[in-house]
Amino acid sequence: MYQDLKEALLQKRSVSLLGHKTSVALESPFWNVLEEAAKDQGVSLSQLIRDIDGGRKGSLSSALRLYALKYVQENNLLLRT
Repeated sequence: MYQDLKEALLQKRSVSLLGHKTSVALESPFWNVLEEAAKDQGVSLSQLIRDIDGGRKGSLSSALRLYALKYVQENNLLLRT
């Protein structure tokens, strides 16, 4: 159960992948983790998303969530909002 229902709301962001604009909808805690991961790697969030997109097998939103989960697990972090 969510403590804060705002965390459960999807936030859409536009990204450009292979020259095509698309939008991705994720919950804010996932965006926060992805932003932190990008910062830690010294790349932009857009570049991180392009990198994840290049290796995905399923949907982009699922790939981003799974990447964020793996990042949190590997760095022993808690999801923060």
